[in-house]
Amino acid sequence: MESHVLSRIFEFNGVRLPDPNPKLSVEDVRTLYAHQYPDIATAAITGPEAIGDKLRYQFTRAIGSKG
Repeated sequence: MESHVLSRIFEFNGVRLPDPNPKLSVEDVRTLYAHQYPDIATAAITGPEAIGDKLRYQFTRAIGSKG
């Protein structure tokens, strides 16, 4: 039996975001990308989902209503 580390990929609004540092937690990655994508700061995190040899995490925007 062989084991190997799966790399992570992140997606937000259909955009694939590379893993900036495998040592960071998923929450830290969200914080890092929040500077470039402000809506990601309040996004829900789903995953990981195994896709081939990668683990996919999705940031889903929180949709709310005013009022």
